[in-house]
Amino acid sequence: MEHTLTEHDSVVTGIDWGKTTNRILSCSHDRNAYVWSFEGGKWKPMLVLLRLDKGATCCAWSPKEDKFAVGSAAAAFAVCYFDPENKWWVSKHVKNDISSTVVALDWHPNNVLIAVGGTQCQALVFSGFIRGIDNRQDVAEGTAFGDKLPFGKFLAGFNTGGWVQAIKWSPNGNQLAWACQDSTLHILECSRPGDHFETSVPYNFLPFRDIQWFGEDRLVCVGHDNNPTLFQASGSQWAFSRQLDQKEGAAAAGGFNARNVWKDRTDKGTTEQTSTETSLNTKHQNCVVQIRPINATMFSTIGLDGNLGVWPHAAVKL
Repeated sequence: MEHTLTEHDSVVTGIDWGKTTNRILSCSHDRNAYVWSFEGGKWKPMLVLLRLDKGATCCAWSPKEDKFAVGSAAAAFAVCYFDPENKWWVSKHVKNDISSTVVALDWHPNNVLIAVGGTQCQALVFSGFIRGIDNRQDVAEGTAFGDKLPFGKFLAGFNTGGWVQAIKWSPNGNQLAWACQDSTLHILECSRPGDHFETSVPYNFLPFRDIQWFGEDRLVCVGHDNNPTLFQASGSQWAFSRQLDQKEGAAAAGGFNARNVWKDRTDKGTTEQTSTETSLNTKHQNCVVQIRPINATMFSTIGLDGNLGVWPHAAVKL
């Protein structure tokens, strides 16, 4: 262990690294967020004035890393930016049209739009435009949600059949994907102003917790099946492709081993495994909670089993 960042005094719920500025963003149930800068061989924290009355739940740097967003259990999220006059990070809150906990959020590549998902069973799109930081050219480059984007403006909302556990813009920002607790994946085509086309892809097994795009026609979801799952587009149609962790003897359709373990424990009220294997036939032995790119050739997954998995990009190709 090289460094331990100890400022938070409650559960850390979100962390994001700004690779360009080499700064770490963290947030916690203690209702605080910190921006950590590496100086003199140590990570030095700067407290963010979040002004939240309930715990923070997630956080993300904007693409330009000049601001960031923090979700919360206060039916709101904060957009934070640096005030050079006072030399601290300040926040502006967005509360309109949010009625429950924000679980996930993601910035559009144009550094302005923010997609938000949570326990109100909706995927929402807001403006995160900050005067003095963003410019009109960013907006003009565009969006399918109009060109008048004052801060906090509610731009679109899409109803779902369950909590939104993960939400991500595609690399060029023309599509938005979100995964719900009802085991459904949604993909929104939003490349043209005022023209939004949503596709819902039901999944036969357990829900997902995170999403990662690989180009504009492929995305990998991870979650309670313990196995990264590939979805692929053919034209405008999206469909399940395969699970990536296919070991010899694994169920062809995927998900069965994890489902049997869960079924035995709930039906029989015991943690002992009687009718199925005690070890799953996958790299991860518990829910996979996050997927992130490492570089142009590899990506990683982490699970509640405490394991980190490293995968080649070739795994998502045919």
